Amino acid sequence: MHWLADLLAAIGVVLNGIPQGIMAMTLGFAVFPTAFSFGLASLVNGVAGSVAPISFQAESLALTGDLGKDLRERSSIIFFGASIMLIIGLTGTLTRIVDVLGTQIMSGMMAGVGLMLAKIALQMAKEKSHFGWISIGLATIMYIISHDLVWTITISVIGTSLYAVFIKHYRVTLPDHVTARKFQFVKPLISLKVLRGALSLACLNIGANISYGLITGQMTGQKPNPVDLNLLTSTQALADFGTSLLGGAPVETIISATASAPEPLVAGIIMMLIMAVILLLGWLPKIGQYVPSASIAGFLLVLGAIVIFPENAATAMHGPLSTVAGITLVVTALVDPFIGLLSGALLKFVLPLLGLGI
Repeated sequence: MHWLADLLAAIGVVLNGIPQGIMAMTLGFAVFPTAFSFGLASLVNGVAGSVAPISFQAESLALTGDLGKDLRERSSIIFFGASIMLIIGLTGTLTRIVDVLGTQIMSGMMAGVGLMLAKIALQMAKEKSHFGWISIGLATIMYIISHDLVWTITISVIGTSLYAVFIKHYRVTLPDHVTARKFQFVKPLISLKVLRGALSLACLNIGANISYGLITGQMTGQKPNPVDLNLLTSTQALADFGTSLLGGAPVETIISATASAPEPLVAGIIMMLIMAVILLLGWLPKIGQYVPSASIAGFLLVLGAIVIFPENAATAMHGPLSTVAGITLVVTALVDPFIGLLSGALLKFVLPLLGLGI
């Protein structure tokens, strides 16, 4: 019966990814080309034996949506961010970057991202109060009851959508480029804003790839940890590199319940193939027209304020670099992850060279 347990684990992760895929559509990303990102990752994982799958990730979607004002800017941020991550993955420098900056500064950046997500959630609730506050209420109650992010996102998104459809008679017509089942080239835009956004996305992915990738590996129970972080980074970057030129959504490293299945490799591949089929057949846009963008607000708030922030903030504040990590946290939350990490690096390395310190 291993195959049934593998299938159920895969379906659970698909259910977690669908609301975040809907979030991608509300930001203007096309879902049809994203199917090929899932296909590519399935192939790479199958050949290399990697147990860490990729999927839609709320953190990267929220950050990209916040840093880019339209599809071209957002796609450009993903394209150049993927280019940076591809170089990091192929040269094997991911763990070296973390070793140089240190766990405290990296955790400070991730904690700052948690606050960014919470702020984005509250902005959604402020702009679309009917849907946003219902989503936040449902997500908070569900997480308190279950302590499970899959149930949290599922109940909050479905509950908010049912209220929107049956009480507010909500229905939105998605842009043609979002629902089109064809390829549309999006020429990358180069600007200071885009490059800063790409660096911020890369900084987020450095932290997420290490933390989420290793957690997924731990869930397999295998020793040593079976996840190759450089392979994972290269796979995620290649997937984003191609789909961004076609206006597709980014797919990133996630904490995947498929890792706890009897056959984690098989379960992860099944999950990505199911998601690819859903996108290729155009089922996601049909669902998306009945789901308000603010329905994800509750999940973002819980993810940022309850899941990501406390643990990373505690790590950042525990050690000799607590002040530097704290400044990294605040700057990340107020500006973006790249400026946050840059400030942390300057405080750690440059001030001592000048005979200064904090």
